[in-house]
Amino acid sequence: MRVYGIVGWKNAGKTGLMERLVEEITGRGFTVSTIKHAHHSFDVDHPGKDSHRHRVAGAREVLLASRNRWALMHELSVEDEPPLSHLLTKLEPVDLVLIEGYKRDGHPKVEAHRGETGNPLIADDTVKAIASDTLTKADRPVFHLDDTAAVADFILAEVGL
Repeated sequence: MRVYGIVGWKNAGKTGLMERLVEEITGRGFTVSTIKHAHHSFDVDHPGKDSHRHRVAGAREVLLASRNRWALMHELSVEDEPPLSHLLTKLEPVDLVLIEGYKRDGHPKVEAHRGETGNPLIADDTVKAIASDTLTKADRPVFHLDDTAAVADFILAEVGL
């Protein structure tokens, strides 16, 4: 599977760019899956719901299924967070996996950047382009943060699609 990341500091516009890229690239006929890294604990179910009760009771995995979707929750307990390479093996094959976050991993990335945040660029060797609302020049390609089609064109060319 081809993978490409979107990284940036908090409030840089990563999630909005991801959402627009998924819509743009799937609209071109490609299949896309996403992985989102969270730096905090999160829940996809809620206290009192059956699936939550199963987890709290000690189930290592809970698979919740309906006619519209299914979700597998895996409790890590004392295990370390799995590496991105392991998580990628959990996905069904698609044309492209877009990854939000995981800025320290070695896959190629576009950095989202908003000038108003005042954050410096990450711009390490894995960042192949920058999508910014203020930056116009850099030592790599720069796209306007809202020019989703141009960012999609760049990513698709980079991965050979």
